[in-house]
Amino acid sequence: MRTLKYILALITLGSTIGFAQQTPAPAQTEAITIVGATAHIGNGQVIDKSVIIMKEGKIIACVDQLTSKIAYQGKIIKAEGKHVYPGIIAPNTTLGLQEIGAVRATNDTREIGDINPNIRSLIAYNAESKIVESMRPNGVLIGQVTPRGGTVSGTSSIVQFDAWNWEDAALKVDDGMHMNWPNTFTRGRWWLGEDPGLKPNNNYGKNVAAADMFVAESKAYLSGDRKTKNLKYEAMAGLFNGSQKLYVHVNDEKGIRDAIEFKGKHGIEHMAIVGGYQAVKVTDLLKKHNIGVLAQRVHRTPNSDDHDYDYPYKMAKLLVDAGVLVGLENSGGMERANARNLPFQAGTVAAHGLDKEEALKLITSNTAKILGIDDRLGTLEQGKDATLFVSEGDALDMRTNIVTHAFINGRELSLESHHTKLYKRYAKKYGQMD
Repeated sequence: MRTLKYILALITLGSTIGFAQQTPAPAQTEAITIVGATAHIGNGQVIDKSVIIMKEGKIIACVDQLTSKIAYQGKIIKAEGKHVYPGIIAPNTTLGLQEIGAVRATNDTREIGDINPNIRSLIAYNAESKIVESMRPNGVLIGQVTPRGGTVSGTSSIVQFDAWNWEDAALKVDDGMHMNWPNTFTRGRWWLGEDPGLKPNNNYGKNVAAADMFVAESKAYLSGDRKTKNLKYEAMAGLFNGSQKLYVHVNDEKGIRDAIEFKGKHGIEHMAIVGGYQAVKVTDLLKKHNIGVLAQRVHRTPNSDDHDYDYPYKMAKLLVDAGVLVGLENSGGMERANARNLPFQAGTVAAHGLDKEEALKLITSNTAKILGIDDRLGTLEQGKDATLFVSEGDALDMRTNIVTHAFINGRELSLESHHTKLYKRYAKKYGQMD
């Protein structure tokens, strides 16, 4: 019996190793120069024939090949006819927190309880997730790993998608607190014979008052002697000293207005709206308080029958046109796997009226600004992290976004994944490749 257990353990270990994540790339030791590609800077600018030089994990030059006499350094990548983009950033994602929805042991997205500001998503992040490695072949290289559930879910952290463990992955630790604003409307419980349609939430005021009370108690505790430790109150300090941002997940107009009032009432310095389905109704208020919006998933149907069929496709453009800082997020449904489609969601926004370089900003520089990492990421500028990718064509078009090279801090990544292994296996079986 014991021998059988050993055999089974070895089989399990062997199968795990066979499908393990690609080994993270080593630190950059040699300069790399990408020559001739069209560089999409991420701030709206384009250089048709560029020279990009990466050294010691940083971009040391991004110039026009035709007007600059800069000397090439180190390894040369000839990329004529190709395109270079900043690494795409996936905000508000559960990547690395859940692998298989039906297997409870792989699900670490939420904790028991309604108010959990002390929960840190970073320490649950699985850097060896097969889903995480499948982001890289589409150019999605950075993510904001975010907890779910309750009124206060906990803190998110920003990670890069080529690491041995969560310590190696972390780029910005505990960047913000996530709060699910109470719904102003609720649906009837059809299983109890109630009308399944929308109706006012009679507990809305009570729920908001409870959140108010918790924040007020936190402020009182933090300004006191703290002789008795309270981990939940302690975790709120970043919102009041300005080191963290409050991400409020809310979609309806009244909820957004009340959340902004909540921010002012409690002296919370930094806030962003996540989802923001009706944010187009309060653009003046958002601009007045300098609040960005991580707009909800583009590839979805409208929330109501009387909304334009293409409202989710054009919502980001409406916000941009109104002067609001906008990024794209992908929560809901198969959010983890679909995060790789962020470039194509930006492409859909471009197809519905937004300039293509402006649409690129929704998943690069704008998102970096909202997350507070724009000093390092989001654009192809001198001094920024060398986190970028080379594509054979337009990265916002699923037909042409064929990534040939990808880099995080100048480290050239493997573009192999569980998907590419399966593709090669079955393509060979059916005679599609040698």
